[in-house]
Amino acid sequence: MSERVPAIKLVMLPKDTNALGTIFGGVILSNIDLASAVEARTVAPHRYVTKAMREVEFHEPVFLGDIVSFYTETLRIGRTSITIRVSVEAERWGALGARPGLGYGERVKVTEAEVVLVAVNDQGRPVPIRPEPQQV
Repeated sequence: MSERVPAIKLVMLPKDTNALGTIFGGVILSNIDLASAVEARTVAPHRYVTKAMREVEFHEPVFLGDIVSFYTETLRIGRTSITIRVSVEAERWGALGARPGLGYGERVKVTEAEVVLVAVNDQGRPVPIRPEPQQV
């Protein structure tokens, strides 16, 4: 059985924190967007823009020092769009403000989302993800 490989993996730094000392939700959303783009580029080498993020629900906070992994899976490939699920997990490593008794290296599911991206050309117009069949 092969081990899952994240599209991106980051350590959360002080610049990522809000006034409560946890990581801004917007930082996580931004990285979900980046991870989905990484996955889309493995399907076809286009420029992509984000059309929608669906069903984003935060389950657990992310703390300073957590190692956060963004796992991706292609769900659907349309003519010009691609839908990707991004699952986010945090690995706890001595986070300040974390729950008492929190184990080092504990993995928790933070959130997941479905991201819809559209392949575009240099003018920002949608283009087919895969070559279209030739008309005879």
